[in-house]
Amino acid sequence: MKILNLDDLARKCQSLREEGKKIAYCHGCFDLMHPGHIKYFQASKKMGDALVVTLTPDEFVDKGPGRPVFNQTLRAESIAALECVDFVAINKFPTAEKTLRLLRPHYYVKGQEFERLEDKTGKIQKEYEVVKEVGAKMRFTQEITFSSTKLLNEYFK
Repeated sequence: MKILNLDDLARKCQSLREEGKKIAYCHGCFDLMHPGHIKYFQASKKMGDALVVTLTPDEFVDKGPGRPVFNQTLRAESIAALECVDFVAINKFPTAEKTLRLLRPHYYVKGQEFERLEDKTGKIQKEYEVVKEVGAKMRFTQEITFSSTKLLNEYFK
């Protein structure tokens, strides 16, 4: 089973570490699955032996009215359908900070749009501090990027 609850995912990550496997970890909303997400996950998988993904739960998605378009279960199922993704969980928290402490991945992977460690919300800076705290490394993909928000607003409204 690829979709786990967060506590089971933490146990799975511990088991993977004990087996000597490197864990690459991605986190985000992933509301509208698009080619940018797929390429991001594929590139992230190449950075570790296992790719684990958590997604923002519906109650904490802060993308504006009517979002997320797809509920957390559908978003998790869509991500789990990808061959490159090993495990998926719906986060319990508004950001990845506590989740990083819980999962303790080797690599926290974000898209190149976060390389300067800047975003409107300030979340990436806080996550970067936790990455250092847990002894992980921040990695960035260099793939094509799209904005789900922009795609939804421009093409689906």
